[in-house]
Formats: sequence, structure tokens, C-alpha cells
Amino acid sequence: MISGISRFVSYLLPVLFLIVNTNNTAAQILTPNKTPLEETVKIPDDSLGRRTPQGTVNGFIKAIGDQNYLRASEYFVLSKRSYRRTAERIRIAQTFQQLLDQGGSLSPSSIISNKETGRTDDDLAPGVDLVGSIADGKTAVPLYVENQSDDGQPALWLFSAETVESILSADIRVEKTFLDRILPKVLIEKKFGNVPIGHWAVVVVMVVFSYLLSRLLIFMLVFLIQKIWKNTASEKGTAIIKALALPVHMYLTVLLFVAFTQRMGISIVVRQRFSIILITIGIIAFLILLWRMTDFVSMYTRSRMTRKGRISAVSAVLFLSRTTKAAIVLIGIIALLGIIGVDVTAGLAALGIGGIALALGAQKTIENFVGSVSLIADQPLRVGDYCRIDDIKGTVESIGMRSTTLRTAARTIVTIPNGQLSASKIENFAHRDRFIFNPVFNFRMETTPDQMRYLLVELRSLLYAHPAVLNSPPIVRFTGITADALKVEVTSYIEAVNFDISQQVQEDLLLRMMDIIEKSGTALAYPSQTIYMARNVALPEEKSAEVSAIVKKWKADNELQLPDFDPKRVEDLQGTIEYPGEGSYKAKDE
Repeated sequence: MISGISRFVSYLLPVLFLIVNTNNTAAQILTPNKTPLEETVKIPDDSLGRRTPQGTVNGFIKAIGDQNYLRASEYFVLSKRSYRRTAERIRIAQTFQQLLDQGGSLSPSSIISNKETGRTDDDLAPGVDLVGSIADGKTAVPLYVENQSDDGQPALWLFSAETVESILSADIRVEKTFLDRILPKVLIEKKFGNVPIGHWAVVVVMVVFSYLLSRLLIFMLVFLIQKIWKNTASEKGTAIIKALALPVHMYLTVLLFVAFTQRMGISIVVRQRFSIILITIGIIAFLILLWRMTDFVSMYTRSRMTRKGRISAVSAVLFLSRTTKAAIVLIGIIALLGIIGVDVTAGLAALGIGGIALALGAQKTIENFVGSVSLIADQPLRVGDYCRIDDIKGTVESIGMRSTTLRTAARTIVTIPNGQLSASKIENFAHRDRFIFNPVFNFRMETTPDQMRYLLVELRSLLYAHPAVLNSPPIVRFTGITADALKVEVTSYIEAVNFDISQQVQEDLLLRMMDIIEKSGTALAYPSQTIYMARNVALPEEKSAEVSAIVKKWKADNELQLPDFDPKRVEDLQGTIEYPGEGSYKAKDE
């Protein structure tokens, strides 16, 4: 079949050459003014395919597969005069094949450089590539190909003179391989693809044997892991073992197969043809490993997010998992095409252009996706949080991959794209560690200075004494005299687990403050812009006199808590108020 393909290619190349020449001729006719400097110089092809390291190795393998050892010798640098005789050249090629069959190896064709410059990312000198090795006792003799052309000339890669000398001086007795000694003569004499049928049969047997042996080794390894690692019975341990079992099994099968076939003396022609299959299996095993690890990470992350109540993150994890899998498939296809020799450069360029066009067309979608990822990573809000986004207030209903929905106080649903949301100012009320209590009181102008002093002391005493008010300390200040009132501003913080509890505490504080205001004998002032039609009632003089007496006593005893409270007085006040107050059913329960 391979020879038939070769004949087909040999028939096709002249036709392609004529088509190319015809196109070039037509181009020259259409552009008669083209100068010789503008013409592209075409490098002639080498009939043996020695322009690249890969072509040299492939041509050599094909020649020895066809048992054309004289042609195979064309791939060597034969510097000595004695090596140039036909018989000596054939002997060198046969010796090289026998050494490769007895345990030597060549790099898989797809790994060897297919460029005229060879590999430039290794530690070797320019124009020299390592393509394999042969065993010399307990050491490995490297096999090099070397570019024999001068600068500016077409490349010509041959097995180096050093490699030829190593082949002929290797401390190995060239003899029949292990398979050639044990296989029946009929299986050696009959050939398929110029390789003994027995070698192909042993390859099939080795595939099955390597598979079964690797399966047994995996079973034993899992058994040992289960004995050593106690968490293997857990969901996490089971998932890890399941994710690794198949890829490791495939890798181990390939390694065992390569080791067995190399040491049993299977023909290098067979092994080299199988190398592409082995690398393909290795790539597939690696892709399966990535796929299963993606599933494991996705499952573990989704389970963790669900336990933490971060339902919005689950959709993002699923999307990222699917995107990763699509990338794995794409990378796998590109890698496999490159292994079988397909030039993927043009495809990658087209894919890049298509990706740019897709990105431009789906700009808003990508913006919303990036916004959702940033929302999940930073977590400025979560489902159930009450927040304000720009001028919209509401409770977060859901956080999707494209948008976030809020339910407002009017029970309407507002949908905000995540791209816009990530760039907006978000005020989250759900994660407050304290709630501000900041009422402003306007007292009547008739309020006396002693009444004001009494109010300042008693209001602050209330805040110190209340168990739900943080001792930060609270601030109660007489901040101004307006045209119609005396202004007192209160600033403190309420410690509560949520907004509803803070409202309860604020209600209790305001009621107690109203009691203090009433007890002081003064009252709150009405706004000046409001016309209050009522009989003018004088303030109770007895309460004013009583308050003045209390303040006078404070002054006489040096206990006036202005402008600041005595720390000992603060300590005595803390926690003295009963909250909830007397008569509340909660107080009875407690």
C-alpha cells in the first residue's frame, strides 16, 4: 500500500510541476515589465529528500525497508576513500540497520525537524541535529545528521562522519536479533512491506501483552494507593483516581511496548512506522488527562461553591469548564495534524483572523463575560444582597454570565449587563459591620442653657448605657443656633446583624430620647416654613426649675460631663439600660 502511495505521489508531482510552471509562465506573460531581481529563485528539490533532517531520516528508513542499501548509503558522509567502494557502502548501511534492530532507536519522524535550518533551540552547533542513538555496551552512542552545504547553498543533511565512525567502531557484535533466532524460518522469509511477517505478528502480540501488563500494574498501583492514602474512598479521592487511571494506563502501555519491541530486536522499519501511532496515543492520553482534570476541578469547585451558597459562581465555573474543553479539543486537533505532517500554519493564521473577527462581532458579549468573571472574583455583591448600583436600589436576585438582576422596592426586576455593572459604583448594604445612627434635633428657641446641658449629658448617657450602641465613642454636640431652633446632632453606631435589627434599635433609641426631651421641659421646634396655628402654650416652669437645679448640683459637685464624659462615668453607664425594654415580650422570653 505504501509503495502504491509512493507511485501515486511520483505521478502527481510532475503534473503539479507543470501546473506551477504554467501559472508562472502566465504570470510572466501578464507582467512583461518584471525585472530579473523581482523573480523568485526556486531551490531545486533533492531526489533523495535530504533537504531537511526529517527527510534524511525518512529517506534512509525507506531505503533500508526496500533493502536498497546502496541508496541508503547516500544518506551517510563517507569521508574515507575505502568507504566509497560499493561493497563497503552497502556493508555500512547493513551494519547500521542491524545495530538499530538490536536495540537502537531513531526519533519519531514527527519530532525531527522539517526545516532546512534544522533545530535551532538545542545545545548543538548550528547545522547539527540529534536524531537517535544506538547501544554500545552500557552506553548510548548518539546519532547525528549534519548539513554538508556551504552558506547560501541548498541544505544537504547526511548522517555525520562521526556517526559513521561510531557505527563501525561500536562495541557490539552484529548478529541475529532475538526474534530472528526464535521465530520459525517461514515467518522470517515471508515478508510484508519488506519486513518479516513474524515481526508484524510479534508487534500485535506485544500490543496486547503491554496493554494487559499495564492494566495489571495500574490495578496494583491503585491497590497500594488505597492502602496508603485513607481518603481514596472519599468522593474527592475516587474522582482523582478515575481521572488519572486511563491516561496513565495509556502512557504505561506505550512505554512497555517501546521497551519490549526495542529489546526484542523488532525491525527499525516497523518501529519507525509505529512511532507516529505511539506519539498520537501519547498526545491523546495527555488530552484525556487534561479533559478529566478539567472535569474534576469543575466538579470540586461547583461542590464547594454550592456549600458556600455562591450559586452565581456555579454558572461561571460551568462556562469556564466548557471553554477549557473546547480549547483542549482545538489544541489536540492542531497537535495531531502536526504529527501526521499537515502544515497547520495557514490554519492557525486563518483561525487567528477568524478569532479577531469573532471578537469584534461579539465585543459586548465578551465584555459581559469578562465583567461576570470580575464580579465572581471580586464578589462586590452576592445573591440576596441589598445594594445600590448608580441610582438603582434593590436586592440581587441572580448573577448570570451575561447580566445581573435586581428586585427593587417596587417589586420590579431591573436587569443590568455585567460589563456595565463591573464599571459601576456599587454600594452594598448587606455587608455593613455597623449601622449609623445620626438624628438631628431642633429644639425651641426658649430652651435655656441648663436645659441644653441636661439634654447633652442625658442623651450621651443614653448612648453609653445602651448595649446595642458601639462605644466608639458616641457623639452628641450642640452644633448651632439657627433662625428658628437650637440644633443638636447625634452620631453613633448601632451593632446589629442586619438592617431590620438596626431599625429596631434605632426605634428604641428615639423613643428613649423623646422621654429625655420631655423630661427636660423643652420641646422640638417646628420648621420655620410651616405655619402652626395653635394657642401658644408656655413651657412648664417647674420642669425648667428642676432641670436647672440638677445642672447646678452637677456643677457644684464637679460632675458636669461636658465637654467630655469622665471615663469612670462611662464605665458605670455601660450596659445599665435594659434592652429590650420593660414590657416587651422579648424581655420576658430572655
